[in-house]
Amino acid sequence: MSAEITSALLLSIRVAVLATLLNALVGVPLAYVLARRRFRGRGFVDLVTTLPLVLPPTVTGYYLIVLLGRRGWLGAPLYATTGWSIAFTWYAAVVAATIMALPLLVRTAKAAFESVDRDLERAAYTLGRSELRTALEVTLPLARNGILAGLVLAFARALGEFGATLMLAGNIPGKTTTVPLAIYTAVQTGEDAVALLLVGILTALSCLVIVAANRLGARAT
Repeated sequence: MSAEITSALLLSIRVAVLATLLNALVGVPLAYVLARRRFRGRGFVDLVTTLPLVLPPTVTGYYLIVLLGRRGWLGAPLYATTGWSIAFTWYAAVVAATIMALPLLVRTAKAAFESVDRDLERAAYTLGRSELRTALEVTLPLARNGILAGLVLAFARALGEFGATLMLAGNIPGKTTTVPLAIYTAVQTGEDAVALLLVGILTALSCLVIVAANRLGARAT
């Protein structure tokens, strides 16, 4: 494989792994709150979390530019203070992949938490466990397979992210070009052999992910 293909593969894996870790840190607690708490604004939080799942990726990417671009609401103060912008860096690819994969994890983990028998949690409360200890010692272990299935799906979504990444990170060879972007470039430039190789690799990885998610989902039921 050429250096460009290797670079795209390594970047895609790095982006997908980091996006999945960020989703685990943010998405699992968020899913638990949505599954177990009733609070003002819950519907709005659920709506905002789900939007990237139904919006065209380019629309989500545009929102990210408005928020994090050099002239964005958060990007402008950051650039003025540090002289650095997240846009058109590989960090932007991580952000885009994280946002696009988050709904899959949250919805899957939320369903896993909701499937846990509340009587088991109440029993833990009667034994003097706090809500945090009950969540860590009872709810989380029982929902583990569903959460893992959500993480696997989030990884796959991050690995295949295209539209939002193109908008926020661009397609800079050796810097922000992930496998989906490399496939797009290969097709545009007539490099059919390169496109076919990358498509085959991404398809094989996606099949492995689907098999893993199905097995984990079956164990969670």
